[in-house]
Amino acid sequence: MQTTLTSLFGLCLVSILLAGCTHETTDQQPALKQEKAGFNKDAALTEVNTLLATADRQTGRLAGARQAVRFTREQNVFFPSALAVNFQSTPKTVTLPLYKGIGPSGNPTYYIITEAANFYVAKLLGVNFAPKLIFGRDTEGAQDVTLEGGMIRFEGDVDFSPVREVKAGPDPNTFPPAVAKPGAVGDAQYSPLLVLPSGSVINAPIVANSTGVHDHLVSIDYDRGTVVFELLDGFQGGAQFYFHLVTESSDVGAATIERGTYTPRLAQLPAFGQSYPTDESALLGFSPVSNGETGFNSPNRQGLNSTILDGNLADPINIFPLDPENNKQFNNNYSPMWDAHLNAWTPQAIAAGKRRRIRSLEELQQLVKEGLVTNFAGNVGAPNGFVAGLKPTNAIINCPVIAQPVAAVVTP
Repeated sequence: MQTTLTSLFGLCLVSILLAGCTHETTDQQPALKQEKAGFNKDAALTEVNTLLATADRQTGRLAGARQAVRFTREQNVFFPSALAVNFQSTPKTVTLPLYKGIGPSGNPTYYIITEAANFYVAKLLGVNFAPKLIFGRDTEGAQDVTLEGGMIRFEGDVDFSPVREVKAGPDPNTFPPAVAKPGAVGDAQYSPLLVLPSGSVINAPIVANSTGVHDHLVSIDYDRGTVVFELLDGFQGGAQFYFHLVTESSDVGAATIERGTYTPRLAQLPAFGQSYPTDESALLGFSPVSNGETGFNSPNRQGLNSTILDGNLADPINIFPLDPENNKQFNNNYSPMWDAHLNAWTPQAIAAGKRRRIRSLEELQQLVKEGLVTNFAGNVGAPNGFVAGLKPTNAIINCPVIAQPVAAVVTP
């Protein structure tokens, strides 16, 4: 084990240097400072190697970063351990490593790992680096887990058996829905934000167990340890195809509309409306549109109204602020725990035919400045300058980011 650990750790250091990582001071890194308390790096790396060795034995293939697939520059896949992407299918999909764990009752449960709060743990697992997640540790928003037989034993669980039901609200604003019953519900102990015995924090959503499978799951191979998931679309930096997963939400309406697991415990994560790198928050602000154009084939279609009215494949096409930067150890602001700041086109803008797709936070800020877009009626709290001065909705959506390919490799 020591030889394996040393060699993998050495490879990580080489890759960091090749990537041009600069060793800045930690004075501007509240997340890195927070990690030091209650975190044992050596124990964390041993945990990762234990999980990977167990997965190797169970599936007969290499797990984690060791099975990395080469993607083209045009595909622009951020997620290091993705096994395959399909940008031509309907829906678009990604194939991910699947891990076997132990549920609270002792039965098998299956999960994916998408982020880690520690840079070296993220490298070994081949997942996105999300240092802000460390602020979820020691809060009620996280789930403490143990290792048993080389597998994670969960304290919380998910019921995938409910039948999802969503009914539109009254015209013209069909969001929020009149009926919202999610297709999966986490119990009081469940959170995808796991704290391992070392103090290491990972994002590890449960996607299957004896009650069924996640609503975004396309196919699953338990023997080979792989799962195919739907990708949802979005905008970032003016460009479309910001492909991500939707795994959980703290809000029953958002979980139902976007087919995630309703996970009330996530609402305990700190802190709504705080999105800057210097904020002690596990969350990162983004902006869904509440009342954009509807009509599945409309080039201006966007928003939660459309997702309710236009069918399951009608992504809301939310507006995101930044890419994962997995080789950036310091001053890294990425988190998959997206803090929803809903925006709404004003009645005047709608009457004047001004609605269109909003493609970036900068564009959103200009529309707010012009008085064409404002806060959704349900927003609360203080304005957040990171998200065009909008207020948060106090809803978290767990959306791990996978890729943002160039348009040429995507079939509409």
